[in-house]
Amino acid sequence: MIREELRELVERALAAAQEAGDLPAFAAPEVTLEHPQRPEHGDFAANLPLRIQGLARMRALDVAEALRARVPDHPAVGEVRVAPPGFLNLYLDPAWAADQARAIAEEGDAWPQLDLGGGSKTQVEYVSANPTGPIHVGNGRGAAIGSTLAAVLRATGHEVEEEYYINDAGQQVAIFARTLYARYQQLFGRDAEIPENGYPGEYVRDVAARLQRDHGDAFLRAEGEEPDAQLGHEGIRLMVDQIREDLEAMGVSYDRWFGERSLQAEGGPYDRVLSLLREDGHVVEREGAVWFASSQLGESKDNVLIRSDGQPTYFATDIAYHYDKFIERGFERVIDVWGADHQGHVSRVKAGVTATGGDGDALDVLLYQLVTLKRNGVVVPLSKRAGEIVTLREVVDEVGRDAARFFFLLSSAGSAMDFDLELAKRQSDDNPVYYVQYAHARIAGVLRNADEQGLSAEGAEPSLLTHEAEQALIRKLLLLPEVIEEVVEELAPHRLPHYAQELAQSFHVFYTQCRVLGDDEALSRARLLLLEATRIALARTLGLMGISAPERM
Repeated sequence: MIREELRELVERALAAAQEAGDLPAFAAPEVTLEHPQRPEHGDFAANLPLRIQGLARMRALDVAEALRARVPDHPAVGEVRVAPPGFLNLYLDPAWAADQARAIAEEGDAWPQLDLGGGSKTQVEYVSANPTGPIHVGNGRGAAIGSTLAAVLRATGHEVEEEYYINDAGQQVAIFARTLYARYQQLFGRDAEIPENGYPGEYVRDVAARLQRDHGDAFLRAEGEEPDAQLGHEGIRLMVDQIREDLEAMGVSYDRWFGERSLQAEGGPYDRVLSLLREDGHVVEREGAVWFASSQLGESKDNVLIRSDGQPTYFATDIAYHYDKFIERGFERVIDVWGADHQGHVSRVKAGVTATGGDGDALDVLLYQLVTLKRNGVVVPLSKRAGEIVTLREVVDEVGRDAARFFFLLSSAGSAMDFDLELAKRQSDDNPVYYVQYAHARIAGVLRNADEQGLSAEGAEPSLLTHEAEQALIRKLLLLPEVIEEVVEELAPHRLPHYAQELAQSFHVFYTQCRVLGDDEALSRARLLLLEATRIALARTLGLMGISAPERM
């Protein structure tokens, strides 16, 4: 990336200035480069002089001047300037920048190729909603975030496995099974009531009807008896099948669906984890329960592993699950995408990972906030009637996969987001996904027209790309590698849709100001080259988000 090359130039300038005696010797902080908000201040700016003026015992402007004089020559750098109160501003050489359109076009649809992972074995686990109900709108946000992160990691040299954790054990599953059995009995004329804290939604009736159709009365027991365990298992299987279909409608698929029950098999990860914790003195027993002594590992309090009724807590199975991830399967890095309501769970799971032989720092948990569904700015109640929610599938069916994914990604995970259904469907520049896709379609249209005229970018001379709008578009193209790196380093997939909008805007400005297919054939070929580079960047950005890049609209 050019930013990294320029950062090294500033480092070399500092070393040269110190060696020449222009600056005193001292250990300097890491050099960082930012993009100035105003283009007249350069393409990159280093605030290093401001940060080291105390160490140098010199005015920041004098430090900056000493550095400017020692910046090595580089084909990408057209000029280096000093700006108050002590910035070092670097300007890209216009001819070098223009030639990057050729470099992008030659690399093709795989541009940019970045190896940020070095083949590290990485797992991304996301959504993992309880299979006791359908996937809802909030889960859709986690699905878009998780699948996009996985795609970017995979594209940057990580060996990625995507996983859905099925909570098919525990109290909520037992309540679902009893609710399902009540609905199942009602189909045979019995006056069965759903249990307290049961699931009143119509979807449970649908599952019961499916079981009746496929199995008849095979699951009926004498009135008053507990349901057959197999009925609950079959019900969960049908719910998981529905979840799988709904997520696939949004373009989300997994490498593995991992069942919680498998953790609790005799001699399995759950038993091994409890033995490890006991052996290492991380378990205490009091009040009839078994506790993880997490306060010994820096937590504010201990946490229950096994309740007084002998049932494991979610926390206990989560430790076993992450033991399976890190120790049994050998993932070097694990990224969990959770709803913000799990915030209090993060540090104790990290402590559990460390206590069972893993590296708690290798577990990254990305928390995302709630989604507010709106229609023309008015909030849509998520509960349409008692027990019924607005499902993800309803939203995807209404606005389409592309719009759903784009809108879910628009806000940073840590910010609450509004999802306007009518805006997502609108075919106008107000709709950000339409705006970006239309830019790609318009480029494809121009390239088709050029082909029909027997004109292409072959033999193009990039040095002709000197117009302000051309240069601005090229500089926007060059930001994509940085954006991808930021997505990986900061777990920030929202940077992709924002970059896509900025790139589309730069293209539209260029298209308005610069006629592509004109009388000057040489200039037309150069601009077709720039269009091809822009098409590649737009398609790449949309593809990483799991969104189509249409040729026509």
